[in-house]
Amino acid sequence: MLDEELTAAIQEVRNRARARHPEGSLGLDGLAAPDLMRMVHARDAAEAKVAAIGTVNPRPPGLKNSIVQFFKKTISRALDWHVREQVEFNRAAMACLQASIETLTDVNRALASLASHHQALREEMHARLQQIRENEMAALYREAQELKDVRAHWAQWRVGFEERRNASEIHVLRTVSELQGAFQHRVTLLEQNFRELARQTHTGFQSALDRNTLEVQQRLWRDLEEIRCQYEKLIHTELKLIRQKSAAQSAGAAPARPSHTTPVAIDWFRFSQVFRGQEDRIREHQKRYVARFQGATEVLDLGCGRGEFLEAAREGGLTARGIDDSEECVAICRSKGLSADLAELFEYLDGLPDQSLGGVYCSQVVEHLPPERLPDLVNLLAKKMHPGTLLAIETPNPECLAIFATHFYLDPTHTRPIPPALLRFYFEEAGFGNIEVERLSPAVESMPALADLPASVRDAFFGGLDYAIFGRRL
Repeated sequence: MLDEELTAAIQEVRNRARARHPEGSLGLDGLAAPDLMRMVHARDAAEAKVAAIGTVNPRPPGLKNSIVQFFKKTISRALDWHVREQVEFNRAAMACLQASIETLTDVNRALASLASHHQALREEMHARLQQIRENEMAALYREAQELKDVRAHWAQWRVGFEERRNASEIHVLRTVSELQGAFQHRVTLLEQNFRELARQTHTGFQSALDRNTLEVQQRLWRDLEEIRCQYEKLIHTELKLIRQKSAAQSAGAAPARPSHTTPVAIDWFRFSQVFRGQEDRIREHQKRYVARFQGATEVLDLGCGRGEFLEAAREGGLTARGIDDSEECVAICRSKGLSADLAELFEYLDGLPDQSLGGVYCSQVVEHLPPERLPDLVNLLAKKMHPGTLLAIETPNPECLAIFATHFYLDPTHTRPIPPALLRFYFEEAGFGNIEVERLSPAVESMPALADLPASVRDAFFGGLDYAIFGRRL
């Protein structure tokens, strides 16, 4: 076959392929196979160059050409060892290019197969979608036919339905109205009967309850009053016997010192319970003083009474003892296990060594002394106390006018109240420093009517019923 015929056959095959797949189309929109003809042309040109290596260009015939051709061939054979490696490399490169072209050709064939398979799948999917669409249209058509039939008969059905509905509504409403009337009538009768019965029952019960309540209250108050009188009488008698027994025992254990004051013939123990207060409340009140005496030793309680401060001091870990001129009070303190002596105030202090006391507490005592003896007491205490020790005195506050209407004159042994400024003056004269005055027991707590006064007036004239003054021996 001549080259022209071979070229023509190749061109015919190429034209048929392009006619079947224009511009390399694989049958998919927007997807084309790569054109390998440029690589084929480049391969052919490279092979021509490789084939020409080692050949001599032809020249016109003649002696000169023969001589030149002889020398060129000789030189070419002589350089064959030099260009052999290059020739082999060129042939290997051409073999690699040929393998690439064949591989890309296989890739084009695979892409064409994939495109054909995709086209088949798309056609099958299109057929299935068409079938589904036809089925849906058939179903919709059937439903439309049914709706059309319902619409055609709706006018007839509606008339009958509305008639039956209206008849049912009328019947139901009439029945409900009758039932409601009967129910309301029955409820009215029941309510009237119930109200009448409840009123009669309540009236009888209220009358009986009032009578029984009045009778029970009268009997209860009579019984309580009788019990209270008997109970108070019994308690007073028993306490008096106990105090007399304790006083007799203490009198046998230690000789009593005579008192220079004329006692008032009353039961002072019951007087303390009635007008001073219960021991528990007084003991809680005394704890504020125990806190100030913390760390002190040999604290003396002047006028210890029932021993509330001594009990609070014992609970607080203080060493304290007391004196009192009442045998009954001393006996009570000793029955509680407290250290207490029967003694007259000035005689006892005179008998103590100088600077022997670690602190002195005196509550509700100085208002019983004659006014001229109070400076002597403060000076005597300053002489008997260690330097730096605390003296605390509590007494009614004459700055509060309410004490003259309440508890000051309840005690027949009170002489006169001591103003805080005067007692401070006595402290300063005796050598006490760091003096503090604290008002206690606001009068408004025991006399709520004082709350109606202006705050300035209430604070100025109705402050604390008592006050406490503190000073340390310089």
